[in-house]
Amino acid sequence: MERESADGETKVGEAVLGEDGLGRCLWAVSHPLNLRYHDTEWGLPVRGEQALFERITLEAFQAGLSWLTILAKRPAFRTAFDDFQPDVVAAYTDGDVERLMGDAGIVRHRAKIEAARTNARAVLALREHGGLDRLIWSHKPGRTPVPRTVSEVPTSTAESKVLATELRSYGFRFVGPTTSYALMEAIGMVDTHLVGCHRRGSSGQYDE
Repeated sequence: MERESADGETKVGEAVLGEDGLGRCLWAVSHPLNLRYHDTEWGLPVRGEQALFERITLEAFQAGLSWLTILAKRPAFRTAFDDFQPDVVAAYTDGDVERLMGDAGIVRHRAKIEAARTNARAVLALREHGGLDRLIWSHKPGRTPVPRTVSEVPTSTAESKVLATELRSYGFRFVGPTTSYALMEAIGMVDTHLVGCHRRGSSGQYDE
């Protein structure tokens, strides 16, 4: 059902209709960076060790912050962390940690920086057990949510709790159930685009 909001925006359920006539999730319309990310990346399937390591790292850095902050700093993160090559980050020394702590272009949080190095080493160890891609995607739910409002989007699920537990069993840090679910959303394992959003179904999962 369409309705007119107080600021004149027309909404389909809780998806906002933009000037281009396309419905989008509410968070997407708050900033041009969010909109571009929403329309071109978020919810599309992401595969491969390096790409998934980048997503895990950025989701960990986002904890307690807005995703917009991370998006704005993503180019600097990629430069600072050698494009998130697990072999390179795993070999970081304490001197590299200090270098990163002095880099104003990224989020300077020592525990998260150290976790990135620890997680890179865990990625390497996982190669003997099928690899990071296999581990993460083995937890893809059989069904995806069909949220009409933001309040219907879960922050964690049984699957994200199991994924977090397994990741931690291999030595990963900053991978709790909420962060793991955000990862699942971002890489297309679940589709939480709102009903009415033009990107719903872009992950290849469709409403039943």
